[in-house]
Amino acid sequence: MREEILSVGIDIGTSTTQLVFSRITLENTASAASVPRISIVDKALIYRSSIYFTPLLSQNEIDGGKVREIIVKEYQKAGIRPSDIHTGAVIITGETARKENAALVLETLSDLAGEFVVATAGPDLEAIIAGRGAGADRWSKHQKGTVINLDIGGGTTNIAVFQDGQVIDTACLDIGGRLIRFQEYSTRIAYAAPKLKLLAAELGIHLEEGMEISFEELEKVTGRMAGILEEVLGLRPATPMLSVMLTGKDLKRNYPMDSISFSGGVADYVYAHKQEGFFKYGDIGILLGKAIGESSMMDRFQVYQPSETIRATVVGAGAHTVEISGSTITYTEDLFPLKNIPILKMLLKEEQLQDKDFSERIKQKVKWFGLEREIQQLALAIRGVKNPSFLQVQRIASSIIAGMDSLIEQKLPLVVVVENDMAKVLGQTLHRQLEYKKEVVCIDGVRVDNGDYIDIGRPLANGRVVPVVIKTLVFNAE
Repeated sequence: MREEILSVGIDIGTSTTQLVFSRITLENTASAASVPRISIVDKALIYRSSIYFTPLLSQNEIDGGKVREIIVKEYQKAGIRPSDIHTGAVIITGETARKENAALVLETLSDLAGEFVVATAGPDLEAIIAGRGAGADRWSKHQKGTVINLDIGGGTTNIAVFQDGQVIDTACLDIGGRLIRFQEYSTRIAYAAPKLKLLAAELGIHLEEGMEISFEELEKVTGRMAGILEEVLGLRPATPMLSVMLTGKDLKRNYPMDSISFSGGVADYVYAHKQEGFFKYGDIGILLGKAIGESSMMDRFQVYQPSETIRATVVGAGAHTVEISGSTITYTEDLFPLKNIPILKMLLKEEQLQDKDFSERIKQKVKWFGLEREIQQLALAIRGVKNPSFLQVQRIASSIIAGMDSLIEQKLPLVVVVENDMAKVLGQTLHRQLEYKKEVVCIDGVRVDNGDYIDIGRPLANGRVVPVVIKTLVFNAE
């Protein structure tokens, strides 16, 4: 059995807007006598759009109408209808995500994104998507080492660290190629980001809209920006300015750092040492790339040059956001798509404890997700038991029902995510113990953690699997 689904990736970034379409192939990789094992066996890009400058109404507003026109035109050029799309991602990234009407723009695109598309602007997820689109995860697995991917766009640098194919750390800094922009055909400043003004002031350089700035001063500013990246990677002592430029947490740096790669719009100018046309995009992007290319980063690490640079995020969004559940799942009603469901993860093997103890622990954690006078939808995640006995399944189901009673009383489905292969029997047992009066969605083969959110799409492969997107918004400290 083979099935092909179409995925879209739409990236509305600080500098550019673009999209790609990918074909994802599913296949039953189990033998005829075994339980079906549906897997993603191939991902192929089938269409790349042109790259457009992101249309803005002002420094604080995205031109949603113009963005929509771009997307509609590219759908038509590709010969693809929104109804053809099964999965994918629309992401507003970098400084663009902070625009006043970012959420409204996503809403205006919802009918162009099919029934199951994740919309997000979280810098952690953006870093992961870009790193995967650049191939840093595959390179780290091939090298059996650690690869740090720096996705340098117009407004931010998103860093994802991959070790043996898995994400182990992320960070985001306000360092990008469009944080200083110029008036047409000049080096007169049209815009300078507030944090860049602070960084320049540290160097004794004043940045102000309308003033002329020299090439030498710009080299000092971009050199200092490259220096901040060296600080976050631990190549030089951290200064107070690093904390200013970080948008959230710092890298942990408690792991070996073997290789480095660069993606994003600035990346091509990290790898290509060009000595002319520094201001052809009306910003500091090319100069920033030059500064990074001349920094100690290029000497201290093995440098991996990805096949995707400026398109890494959109390629990752189109081809690498989706996973597939296990093949032994239960859903009692077609409630899909389910979107943005927070995960309540129980500690490993807690589900094997005594019924009352386990259910009380669940009850306590459910309170974390309480809104004012109401319980919100959430998904209970457990490790599960390999080859469980009938009695074990009964006890786990009873504990879940007792622990989730406040949610079950609401008009919300019971959603359970299991790592081990037991969702079908557990889901059926839950439904039976609930006297078939409650909708149940129980999927397996999916690993999540507290701080994650999950989207679950419409069933595929004759209803045997569902596509899922796991949005890791918070990383654990361990």
